[in-house]
Amino acid sequence: MWNIDKAYIDGAFVPVQGSEVVEVLDPSTEQRIGTATLGNRDDAKRAIAAAVRAQKALRRTGKAERIDMLEHLSAAVLARTEQIRDVTIEEYGGPLARAQWVSQYASQCFAGAAKTLAAYDLTRRIGEATVIMEPVGVAGLIAPWNSTAGTACSKLASAIAAGCATVIKPSELSPIQSQVVAEALHDAGLPAGVFNILLGRGTDVGDEISTSPDIARISFTGSTATGKFIARAGIDTMKRVSLALTGKSATVVLDDADLAAVLPQALNVAFMNNGQACVAGTRLLVPRSKMKEVRERIAAIVAGLRVGDPRDPATAIGPLASKAQYERIQRFIRRGLEQGATLVAGGEGRPEGLERGWYVRPTVFADVRNDMEIAREEIFGPVLSVIAYEDEDEAIGIANDSAYGLQAYVFSSQPARAHRVASQLQAGSVLVNRIAPELLAPFGGVKQSGVGREFGVFGMEAFMEPKTIVEAQ
Repeated sequence: MWNIDKAYIDGAFVPVQGSEVVEVLDPSTEQRIGTATLGNRDDAKRAIAAAVRAQKALRRTGKAERIDMLEHLSAAVLARTEQIRDVTIEEYGGPLARAQWVSQYASQCFAGAAKTLAAYDLTRRIGEATVIMEPVGVAGLIAPWNSTAGTACSKLASAIAAGCATVIKPSELSPIQSQVVAEALHDAGLPAGVFNILLGRGTDVGDEISTSPDIARISFTGSTATGKFIARAGIDTMKRVSLALTGKSATVVLDDADLAAVLPQALNVAFMNNGQACVAGTRLLVPRSKMKEVRERIAAIVAGLRVGDPRDPATAIGPLASKAQYERIQRFIRRGLEQGATLVAGGEGRPEGLERGWYVRPTVFADVRNDMEIAREEIFGPVLSVIAYEDEDEAIGIANDSAYGLQAYVFSSQPARAHRVASQLQAGSVLVNRIAPELLAPFGGVKQSGVGREFGVFGMEAFMEPKTIVEAQ
């Protein structure tokens, strides 16, 4: 049984001053596995003050010192890979393969940032000026519950590479994962205050981070609605803000694609992380002339997916993270039926044989119009909308007819054609004939999917400001 009642502030685990206690439930059994005491605004102020003190020395560090920190962080997190994997499954219900990937990625973030920084010029000449890339200052890093370890470590890696001390606020829905990540990061032995980790509500801890004049930058991953609140809150102190927000990704299957090879990938990208991923391809666009074949193949694929214990390597889809998520998915499935979509697979309720746990039936709708709610809203569960199109131009138009533009996918047997279509999609990233991203390339959204970019050089530079010095010759 977990009992988490401390925050990581100024290099030590300290009791929080907050008094709100939340229960932690195993999503596969609905049984209590622990409790967590949340921090409050005073705890946030302590964490920010610690980061401010650490920032004074950190901003003076050079590449070698920061690379050394990143390498120590990478090694420390790598040593905890199995524990991070296990608590991701226990607390969140992530399938084994996904949890394993996330736990390894958490360590790779720091290694990648070290390599990026090593090849980067912090000082350069532009005409008669010297331009120095300086750390922007103390940063607030706000991570979501669906990817706690990966997102927190990715943001922290870019901040350390840039020379920024941080206050990290993971979601209050992921206290166990946050605790294990904090213990791993502590093992790296960085100077006190360089990073601080605090669980708390957005209404006090999040608000303090968003409004404090001592926080120069915020990097947030989560919903568009919350991102807008954070952006508004930061205006008065002119915070630099990057927001990785809601997605409603389109997967465009062109008429020359090999359906036997492509559709399993399309289902994989739609149902990844139990469907709880902002980059999930939850709108599948297929040629109308091939709709009958598509429906038959998808029904067969879904019938073969194992839903159940996330610890089982054969499981494709585990439970959703919470009862609230389960009920949200049920509402969207009912709404899809009410608005006239045709059920190809799945539907309401739990899968057969699973009476406990927040398991849902992987669900696919056909005859979906792009104006239906299931095609417009981010559902955040294993629900796929299949939308028919007549020609390539209509496919591009449907894909772009969305308030969001985070990540899209294109499948075609002709690489040049796929690239042409990809270049016309309104998305921050487009993956062509693959579903694995390039983790050093910039990631972020357009339209209401966000502002700014993360990962690699672009992610590091987001924590920097250029200073220009021009001297008399």
